[in-house]
Amino acid sequence: MILTRRALLPLLAAIPFRRPSPPEIIPRPIKPKTTRIIFGGDVMLSRHVGRLARAHHDPASPLRELAPLLRSADIVFVNLEAPFSDRGRPTDHGMIFKAEPNMIAALQTAGVSIVSTANNHARDCGAYGVGFTQSWLHRHGILTVGSAATAEAAHAGTVMELNGQRFGFLAYTFDQSNGNYKDVDTRIAVMDIPTTRSDIARLLQNRADVVIVSMHAGSEYQPRPNSRQVEFAHAALDAGARVVIGHHPHVTQPWERSGNGVIFYSLGNLVFDQFQRPETQRGALAEVVFSGKTLESAALLPVQIVNTIPRLAAGFERPVVARAASTASR
Repeated sequence: MILTRRALLPLLAAIPFRRPSPPEIIPRPIKPKTTRIIFGGDVMLSRHVGRLARAHHDPASPLRELAPLLRSADIVFVNLEAPFSDRGRPTDHGMIFKAEPNMIAALQTAGVSIVSTANNHARDCGAYGVGFTQSWLHRHGILTVGSAATAEAAHAGTVMELNGQRFGFLAYTFDQSNGNYKDVDTRIAVMDIPTTRSDIARLLQNRADVVIVSMHAGSEYQPRPNSRQVEFAHAALDAGARVVIGHHPHVTQPWERSGNGVIFYSLGNLVFDQFQRPETQRGALAEVVFSGKTLESAALLPVQIVNTIPRLAAGFERPVVARAASTASR
C-alpha cells in the first residue's frame, strides 16, 4: 500500500514532537580589572631643588623627565618631604625645608595622585604650614594622607576608588618635630603599632577593599632596615594591609614578599639635593599591580638622580619582578 502525502499528515501529527533542548550556556567569569600603582620615595622641592627650578624658570622641572612613566600608572604616590608655604623667603639652605607654592607644578606634571605628609619635616613651616600644605594640595587636585585637619581624620586614611576597587591609604612617621618642637601636633599621624592595627581594621571594615601603608622611618644612610621598620611593616601586613611603602633613610633598602603582601623598606630619594654620597643619588620606584583586590605582581625600577633630577637608571631594561601566588585576598 502506497501512502499519499495527504494520508501521512494525520499520522505524523499523532507522533509526539519534542524540541531539542537549547545548549547550556556557561557564563565566562569576568576577569577583574587591573590597577597599576607607582610609588616614589622622598620628594623635597626646597633648597637647591627650588633654586635650580627658579633658575630654569620651570617649577615642574624636578619631575619632568619621569612624568611620562609616572603618568602611565593609575595611581602615583610619593612622600612629600617639604611642606608648602606662602610665607617667608625661599629656603636655599639648612635643614628646615619650605617648598614655594608654584613648585606644586612638579607634582601636577608627573600626575601625582596622592602624597604622604607624615614625616619629620611636616612641621618645618609651623602649624600654618601643616594646614596650608593640606589646602594647597587639595586645591590642585592632589590627595594627602598622614596629616589632616584633625587627628581623627589623619587616622581615618584616604580612599581612592578605581576600577571597581577601593584603595585605602594610611601614612605614619617615626617623628614629626625635626628637633624643633617638644609638643605633639595630633594632626600628624605618628607610628604606633596598636593604633595602626586599629586604623587598618576600621578602614577595611567600612571603606576600603585594599589598604596601603606609608612608613616614614629608619636609620639614615643605612642599607638595611632597622628593627622598628621590620616590626611595624609586618604588623601592618598582619593587620590586613597589602603594601607597605618606606622612606626616610635617603638610600634604598631591600624589599620582600610576605604572605599576601609586599614591603618596600625604603625607596630612597626621588627628588633631592644630597650630593655627598653616591647612594643618596640612587633611588627606586616601586610598581605594584592589583587584579581586583589581589596583588598580582610587584617590581622595582631603579632611578638615578642627576643634579636633583630623577630618571630611570642607565641601562635599565626591565624591572625586577616578584609575582604573587594565586592566593585570595583577605
